[in-house]
Amino acid sequence: MIYCLNPSCEKPLNSDTTFCQNCGTQLIPQLRNRYRIIQPLGGGGFGRTFLAEDEDKLNEHCVVKQLAPQVQGTTALLKATELFQEEARRLQQLGEHPHIPTLYAYFRHDNYLYLVQQFILGQTLRQELRQQGTFSEEKIWKLLSELLPILKFIHEHQVIHRDIKPENIIRRSLREDLVLIDFGVAKQLTATSLEQTGTTIGSFGYAPIEQMKYGSAYPASDLFSLGVTCFNLLTGIHPSGLYMEQGYSWVMHWRQHLKSPLSPQLVQVLDKLLQKDIEHRYQSADEVLQDLPQKPQPASIPRDFSLPQPPSRINLRQLVFPSTVLQPRIQLKHKLLGASVILLLGLSVYAHWQSLGHIPTLTGHLNEVNSLAFNPSGKTLASGSDDKTIKLWNRNNRQQIRTFKGHSDKVYTVAINPDGQTLVSGSLDNTIKVWNLNTGKEILTLKGHTALVHSVAISPNGQNIVSGSYDNTIKVWNLSTGQQIRTLKAHSGEVLSIAISPHGDKIVSASGDQTIKVWNFNTGKEIRTLNKHLADVNALAISPDGQLLVSASDDKTVNVWNLNTGNHIRTLTGHSADVNAVAFSPDGEKIATGSDDSTVRIWNLSTGQEVHTFKGHTREVFAVAFSPDGKTLVSGSKDKTIKIWQLP
Repeated sequence: MIYCLNPSCEKPLNSDTTFCQNCGTQLIPQLRNRYRIIQPLGGGGFGRTFLAEDEDKLNEHCVVKQLAPQVQGTTALLKATELFQEEARRLQQLGEHPHIPTLYAYFRHDNYLYLVQQFILGQTLRQELRQQGTFSEEKIWKLLSELLPILKFIHEHQVIHRDIKPENIIRRSLREDLVLIDFGVAKQLTATSLEQTGTTIGSFGYAPIEQMKYGSAYPASDLFSLGVTCFNLLTGIHPSGLYMEQGYSWVMHWRQHLKSPLSPQLVQVLDKLLQKDIEHRYQSADEVLQDLPQKPQPASIPRDFSLPQPPSRINLRQLVFPSTVLQPRIQLKHKLLGASVILLLGLSVYAHWQSLGHIPTLTGHLNEVNSLAFNPSGKTLASGSDDKTIKLWNRNNRQQIRTFKGHSDKVYTVAINPDGQTLVSGSLDNTIKVWNLNTGKEILTLKGHTALVHSVAISPNGQNIVSGSYDNTIKVWNLSTGQQIRTLKAHSGEVLSIAISPHGDKIVSASGDQTIKVWNFNTGKEIRTLNKHLADVNALAISPDGQLLVSASDDKTVNVWNLNTGNHIRTLTGHSADVNAVAFSPDGEKIATGSDDSTVRIWNLSTGQEVHTFKGHTREVFAVAFSPDGKTLVSGSKDKTIKIWQLP
């Protein structure tokens, strides 16, 4: 099989032919007569990543990154090209290191740029956190002892990573050691660069103040990000939510979020890593290594460079913005009318591409698409429709797998169990149905609501269903038996949306009575009512760490709340009509919304800024969902289609 490298090709997998059977592009069996593409690994916007085989190395696996599409004259793409080249330079500069991907090649072919690097088999610490839960103190000490020598190495080679976070650290499958990846945002620190202006970048919550606010980065900047990474792995709390609500003051109170006590020694180390002011932090990886209980002896590395040290105190008048190295997925901050505006380069280029009509679309429903849900692996997608059916789709080849038939009226809501085995749906026929996801067979029908079921959610442990109905009630059910456990009554209007907190301790409901209610999951007692919207509240979503709640309304706004305190954080405005759907990205940093204005919008929660508008639907958008890997967004519409948007 040969993979078509045309970025707009919707069916790129071909048999051994000369031209793509879908788009007509000439196929390339091997890049440079050496690298054979096997399958896509992800990407979006103008950057795509593939798993490939290197024929010159006995078909050893490698990673191929493609810069695409090539739209000449586009400022964003010109910048992207520069950044793509800089990533290759940084990897080449660092040479071969057992805990950093090695650069194999960098070249242009048919007007596309390619970067080939070492393939690291394993999973990121973000994935490990989701699968195994929060880290113990012992695992944090081990992480520090492994990562600090890597940071020592790159800092001594005058490179600052600038994006240390769990997503960029892979635990290798076979050796179980750590590998630091994603050097697309790395910055070369030289005396000359300190005199040049540049762009501030980083991940909100992880990046220190001197990096995000002033554009400066030092070894101590990476060490701050390392401290935040440890905090995230210890608590499971994503720092972007804390940053958004409290700014950098959250680091002074990080200990209050701990689920279990830590040793005084680890507290002391993390305290010093998490200092807001750079002069109070550790200044080098060596300093931190000296404070570890069992001091590891990193491999001796010759000092080829002498890093500039940060000023003892930051003088705002003397600050400059150093030149930077970015990767397409990273947010680029510009100054516009005195405000910082976040732009996603990948999205801007993808916007150009999709404006030409190249939007992957799933068609098959005979009426409007009301609800969407990915299975836990992200390989399949379920959709519920006014045509009374639920369809299951293969995400990769975009083919329909099966159709679930059983409801006697419109299907308004679908949800998939965390175990990936069962699907739950709610309908205008007043019932909830439980289906075997793998066979399409109906398992149970739950009856009890006296009006249409508009929303269903499944508890994180997979044992319960919570449903919201136009009969103004919320019901809790046993998923295995179908038995009704309790009914929650307090709303004076129809219940339009239901969400369950990631820890399974809270139910949140939204209603046509313009209110949001928070309930104790175990007792059914109402905890509080949130009032801010001026019309029906149509949709809810809770952040992956359980800290934030977002709500969408017919008043054309989206509100952001602290779920645990009920405090209103901010209101997002931009849609020109009713907002019907909202979803959190898996990293908790962004949300997507769908509206009667036919658009899908992405928002940066840390800034409250709208970062992109996707246009392609011809009617109202009723559903949005992120894939579990965060690389794909899907939307369902009254135009009977499901659109697939690739994200950077």
